[in-house]
Amino acid sequence: MSRKYYTKMETEDVDDMVFGQTKYPVKMGLDQVVGDGEVVPNIKVAPAEGSETSVDGLVATCKNIAFAACERAAGIGLPAIQIEQEHVQQQSISEEASARTTAVQWEQLEELHEKYGTAVSLMSTVADMREEENGLRGSELDQAMDASFEACAENGASMLCVETVGGKVVSDYGISRGDVRAILYGIGVLGSIDMAYMWPKIVDIAKKNNIVAGGDTDCAQANTAMFLAGALTSKNVSHTIAAVARAIAGARSLVAIECGATGPTKDCGYENPIVKSIASIPICAEGKNATCAHSDLMGNLAAAVCDVWSNESVYNREEMGGPTPGVWLQSLGYECALMNTATQIGTNKELRDTYTLADKYRDPQGVILAYDNAYKIGEAIVADGEDIYLRSRNAALKACELINEAVEEKRILLTRFERDTLDSTQKTYEQLPDDQAKFVKTCIKRYGRKVKEHDPSQYEL
Repeated sequence: MSRKYYTKMETEDVDDMVFGQTKYPVKMGLDQVVGDGEVVPNIKVAPAEGSETSVDGLVATCKNIAFAACERAAGIGLPAIQIEQEHVQQQSISEEASARTTAVQWEQLEELHEKYGTAVSLMSTVADMREEENGLRGSELDQAMDASFEACAENGASMLCVETVGGKVVSDYGISRGDVRAILYGIGVLGSIDMAYMWPKIVDIAKKNNIVAGGDTDCAQANTAMFLAGALTSKNVSHTIAAVARAIAGARSLVAIECGATGPTKDCGYENPIVKSIASIPICAEGKNATCAHSDLMGNLAAAVCDVWSNESVYNREEMGGPTPGVWLQSLGYECALMNTATQIGTNKELRDTYTLADKYRDPQGVILAYDNAYKIGEAIVADGEDIYLRSRNAALKACELINEAVEEKRILLTRFERDTLDSTQKTYEQLPDDQAKFVKTCIKRYGRKVKEHDPSQYEL
């Protein structure tokens, strides 16, 4: 399969970026169109604890999740829903579990569509179980993932997604030590190379089964930086480094689209606005309705340009308001209703800007993911769109520039630690070679020694 590199922006004007609207909408499931005017809620619920010990247990809990979600969707009159089945390892490792849990949830969605005309789809996210030291390519776990994708695609999945882990052993080293070279190498180079291995396989399976190849997320790397950076009072990881890592992740997660994925991308990819700015494909996002899973500093801003809106993940149990699938779907559904109503009455761009300004200057991460700045990072990426190293470095340097602009305009304040970290990061990236081969050679020598799990041969380096 030929890979389409982006050397120009598909989104022609930054003001065209708004929730629910894309240049390339996607049809999926039953009567569902994403990115053509309306935002769709995506409910994601983890299997009940203990159910993963048997295939029958997984099937039962997945049926329960889908039933509760569909019952609430009908009860409050949602016009469309998407269920995401994000696999635990016990699902992905078992072809039978992958097939049966997919089929049982799709049956519930089909029934909802038949009874009430609700537009429905099912996202299947296979767990990336691979470990670099045991083989990213061709290992038993790699083959098990392929079988899981096939089983999902053949048994009712509307779209396929994954959270690839390539480069994580190096980026983890870099994030924990503030080593920005390791972050660039791990996310921008190794992560991109691994995605270029995985995604043609996923796209082929999706095409063979006439379903959608969705997208990837840098959950394993940029989200690690975001979670460790934590709240405004946390100091485990620099927030400016987390912001820069996220910009690099935009260049990395674009690879899925270059390999033929069409979106909607996966929700926990906070870098998705950058991907949307470049490719104008639908994205899934999460924020303030994902507090059941984690805290972030961009809860409103994340909704500004989404096309599918998710809760991330919640345990399958009873809340005071009913089963968690229904409770959290209702929260998502009302937020989507707000966005869709704003589109209908022509105030969608005002709502987009309100979402954005609520969080844009709360933290450096919000600065670079605000849709206007995400667009500028997208422009930096496509300037060297065919070189995974240069475009990742471009994204990082543009992120540094945008944070500095916000500081100069007195929109955001940095502590001495953050100020020093940002200056050091920018200087390091500016001094790196312009040649990808030289950078990679230096990194192999450096991190091949410092990160014992790193195996360059797994990336054909």
